[in-house]
This record gives sequence, C-alpha cells and structure tokens, in this order.
Amino acid sequence: MALPEDVAAVPLADQIACVERELAFRARVYPRWVADKKMLQATADREMLRMSAVLATLKLEQVR
Repeated sequence: MALPEDVAAVPLADQIACVERELAFRARVYPRWVADKKMLQATADREMLRMSAVLATLKLEQVR
C-alpha cells in the first residue's frame, strides 16, 4: 500500500503526541468497553501493548 507523499511531512514529535493521545483515549474507554462486553480484556491488553510498542519505536527514532 502506497502512502501519500505528505506523510513524510508529519514531524516525528507530532506523531509521538498523536500516539500518546490515542493511548490516553484507549486507557479511558477500554475498561468501559470490557465491562460492557464490547471488547475482551485480552484484546484490550493486546491493543494497548501494540500501541505502546508504536510509541516506543517512535521515541527511539526521535533520539537517533
């Protein structure tokens, strides 16, 4: 899948801030979704882990 050319124009700091906001959002809503049986706890855990890995990768890239 080809990415639009303007993706490269998004600063790394903005990408990190976006992922941090997404993690905060998920931390707020996933417990409710699990309680309401809209999401399994295992799925919530896996998705949080994956997004945390994205954040870690971006932060590693930032210090290079």
